[in-house]
Amino acid sequence: MAPALAVVGALAALLGALLGWAAVRFRVQRDPMVERIDRLLPQTQCGQCNYPGCRPYAQAIASGEADINQCPPGGEAGVRALAELLGREPKPLNPEHGEVKPPVVALIVEDDCIGCTKCILACPVDAIVGAAKQMHTVIADLCTGCELCLPPCPVDCIVLVPPARRPGEPAPRAQSRSTV
Repeated sequence: MAPALAVVGALAALLGALLGWAAVRFRVQRDPMVERIDRLLPQTQCGQCNYPGCRPYAQAIASGEADINQCPPGGEAGVRALAELLGREPKPLNPEHGEVKPPVVALIVEDDCIGCTKCILACPVDAIVGAAKQMHTVIADLCTGCELCLPPCPVDCIVLVPPARRPGEPAPRAQSRSTV
């Protein structure tokens, strides 16, 4: 039995070394400019820029396929930061991609939720948890306020509210339901 264990151990070590070598040899190098652009984006993953998330938008900016003014959640400050990074002139936010709004998070009205799971499937950052035919809830710290959970909700039980205030901040104003 000992020789068999030795053979299996040696084979495992050889395959491990081979996998380690392959990981180094065939590593895909990421574009450092894409990384820098992506860090400047708000990470809402809302798709308002016409890309499925912030990283694809960053790749499109780096390749020259997209302009720097397509991100409403980033606002004018985001456009200025991108312009500075890329050595371009800042420009106004493109209104065809939306408008700058105050930060919000989704909140599910428990009494109205039917547990359909459509909001869970729509959330790009997995901020909504729950099970079928059970009430769902939003993890506010993960919610980006992208509003993508609103359209699929058949009972309009999701409201957008200002994020919870931190100690020392003034009280925020509430927003009404949205039917985007």
